[in-house]
Amino acid sequence: MSTPDYPFANPPAPASTIEVAPGVHWLRMVLPFQLDHINLWLLEDGSKENPSWLMIDTGLGDEPTRALWERIFADKIGATPVKRVLVTHYHPDHAGNAAWLCGRTRAELWMTRGEYLTAHAARHGAAGYSTEAQIALFQANGLDEERSKELLVRGDLYRALVPEFPMSHRRLHDGERIFVGGRGWRVIVGHGHAPEHVSLHCEELNLLISGDMLLPRISTNVAVRPIDPWSNPLRLFLESIARYRDLPEDVLVLPSHGLPFRGAHARIAQLETHHQQRLAELQLACVASPRTAAEVLEILFRRKLDNSQIFFAMGEAIAHLHYLQYEGKLARTVGADGVARFAPG
Repeated sequence: MSTPDYPFANPPAPASTIEVAPGVHWLRMVLPFQLDHINLWLLEDGSKENPSWLMIDTGLGDEPTRALWERIFADKIGATPVKRVLVTHYHPDHAGNAAWLCGRTRAELWMTRGEYLTAHAARHGAAGYSTEAQIALFQANGLDEERSKELLVRGDLYRALVPEFPMSHRRLHDGERIFVGGRGWRVIVGHGHAPEHVSLHCEELNLLISGDMLLPRISTNVAVRPIDPWSNPLRLFLESIARYRDLPEDVLVLPSHGLPFRGAHARIAQLETHHQQRLAELQLACVASPRTAAEVLEILFRRKLDNSQIFFAMGEAIAHLHYLQYEGKLARTVGADGVARFAPG
């Protein structure tokens, strides 16, 4: 399969679902961003005698999303209990309603430990998860004062979009099998986009719930964050998606954004090529003259970026430069101004 194939031409309408495989239902929630939607999944759980539901991801913790959930409860879930809410990773569009849903249904929260603790850190501005720490990292990589002030005005959106979060969880581990409605699903933990992002593979259904790790048309955001300012997340991400080559080429991928697709191997190759092309362009630019992350944004993105996009773009630019640094293709030096620049060593 040389290019991705899309077996479902259209997403479900608001507050409706599409059954994409036996017992696996697709619903979609709106997002108030340029990326305007997230795909969520309802899995039939339990047994015929004692049916229940497993929810995968939750949408933002806001009233419009909760209103759509109420319609799903009324029209789809009904009296069948929800026993588990599984969150793939800590980002607000995936985790924002976890506490609300768990409280409403008395369901258990299932997550990896890294994602669970990161959600709490992000809500409380701990361990470097604060606007001020983010701005300091960006300024150390060349972001100017004016754009830094714009980010400060943007403020801490995480706590607004994740207004509360559960105080306990059932921990997920890489490689473990969980059973949903009698079918086994293998947990695949990926890195680079988030600390311990969960994807789920069901061999019986030939299905991969990929979360944000494998998207059909856009490249997953891979960023350096203040908690680990010397990290190499792009290497972690590329190593993580390469593991999906162990799955069948015709596995049906259920992504968090975009349409379900087949052709995982082809999509992995596309993403690898995309990043290698961008890395080559960055390396050439830094050969011409030492560059900061802020100075290579136009090379990576080639469009005008608004405030929210700057937040993601700066982290991603640093990640690409760090990749080249750790590959020995560039060296990082810090000038008298405290700003990091990259050039051949």
